[in-house]
Amino acid sequence: MEVIPAIDLMDGACVRLYQGDFQRATVFSTSPVDTALRWQEAGAPRLHVVDLDGSRLGSPANLESIQAIQAAVDAPIQVGGGIRSHGAACRLLESGVDRVIIGTAAVKDPGMLERLCRDWGPERVVVAVDARDRRVAVGGWLEETSIDALDLLARTAKLGPRRFLYTDITRDGAMTSPNFEAVREMAQSGQGVIIASGGVSSLEDIRRLAATGAEAVVVGSALYRNSIDLAEAIQVAGGG
Repeated sequence: MEVIPAIDLMDGACVRLYQGDFQRATVFSTSPVDTALRWQEAGAPRLHVVDLDGSRLGSPANLESIQAIQAAVDAPIQVGGGIRSHGAACRLLESGVDRVIIGTAAVKDPGMLERLCRDWGPERVVVAVDARDRRVAVGGWLEETSIDALDLLARTAKLGPRRFLYTDITRDGAMTSPNFEAVREMAQSGQGVIIASGGVSSLEDIRRLAATGAEAVVVGSALYRNSIDLAEAIQVAGGG
């Protein structure tokens, strides 16, 4: 299982939110590039970059920081946050981003998602399944829907993407524990490959997630708060 460090961008800084709340942000670094290099040097197989401002505004807003990270590291990066049009996704992919993560548009514009998968292939597009009590949230997690997370997985799997990033919003940034049951259910659904996110706080969490069948886990707060050493986490997960 891959262990992927998260780099969440707000106003050009590297931050972490508590349960997706933009009013509860902690700044960990004013240099996303230095942060990216730190994780790469520790062995990160790839980087998970989220444009938090973009997720609120509906279009990428930290492109300068994303481009600077791309130029500084050799590790592939996957980018999400505010990618709600075919053009915005294509510009990121053309710039060298390895994968784009589509969340709100997967719910509201499935035709765009299908076209993107057709144009770029299933390996370059990840669907974000962001849920609070199993109900999907969109628009930077500010808008709740009545859509069940597993239903969204099944629905969007038919459109072409291979990977799905599942985040339990109530666990994200909370340093509690992941929603192991939901991750296992999704991983064993046969609908696609699952990347888990939200709540990782210990190496034991990494061990348990590796047993769910998830391909990867995104880790944020636990790394920034030094509760987990990235190199040790990669070793526990099986080498990435």
